[in-house]
Amino acid sequence: MANFLFDDFKRIFTGDNPLSKIIVLNVIVFVFTSLFNQWIPLIEHFAIPGDISAYFFQFWSVVTYMFLHSTNGISHILFNMLILYSIGKIALEFLGPRRFTAIYFTGGIAGGLLYLVSFNLLAAMGVYPFGGLLLGASAAVMAIVVATATLLPDYKINLIFFGPVPLKYVALTIFILSSVLNFSFNTGGKLAHIGGAALGFLFIRNLQSGKDWSIPFYSFLFAIRNPFVKKKMRVVSNKNRAPRSAPTYTSNAPNGASTKTKNQMDENQKQQKVDAILDKIGKSGYDSLTESEKEFLFKVSGK
Repeated sequence: MANFLFDDFKRIFTGDNPLSKIIVLNVIVFVFTSLFNQWIPLIEHFAIPGDISAYFFQFWSVVTYMFLHSTNGISHILFNMLILYSIGKIALEFLGPRRFTAIYFTGGIAGGLLYLVSFNLLAAMGVYPFGGLLLGASAAVMAIVVATATLLPDYKINLIFFGPVPLKYVALTIFILSSVLNFSFNTGGKLAHIGGAALGFLFIRNLQSGKDWSIPFYSFLFAIRNPFVKKKMRVVSNKNRAPRSAPTYTSNAPNGASTKTKNQMDENQKQQKVDAILDKIGKSGYDSLTESEKEFLFKVSGK
């Protein structure tokens, strides 16, 4: 049985589905903190502290806090993971794993920073006392929910007792219930929700105008991962080198060279068509697609 579990976890964490990875990681951290936090103060060291002066001594918490949940019952993590799974499947299908991951993490970071600044300003004005900790995936989940609803406002999902409901109304309901009503309760958490929601909305609006925020996000990650790695350059002499000419395509190219180049062009054209369809969905809704566009999108997403 242990081997089966190990194989399942290995398949999840080596695959290209960030939704499964995030949910499993949240559950693992929740179980671990529930069992051992009384001996190892994980929450205190990895949640965002309410005092901004204390935050500078644990700056990593702006990322780690979104994988922590209250251990007083399972309602906190259960609500977040159910919403993430339900809406995240749609986001992953239409945005792809890279953009999904970028929205999740930048939304969580935006929510954490908004909480940190706003809550401390309120505390400085005497509205709330300093202290407290921010933890939970709610801001990141809210970013996914709002981003998906912004991209696909008229996409219908089936709800028990209600039937098919446009995603924009589902997202609005989730946002109001979790982030607006009774703002005096869990004020810091609701500030973080608003930050995540704003990031999700702005991410899609910029994407629809041709600016993909996932590109600088991954560029930043690569810069952190490889700060001292320099690209190796090979110097090639121009002597006896044939002049470059425009590429030509033949059906019987040797070693498949022309075929490979042509396939690369086909992939670029396919990606351009996908982006055009996504833009159309964002502007007019999923129902505005023709049957051929829906079929094309289905085939591409199923690859």
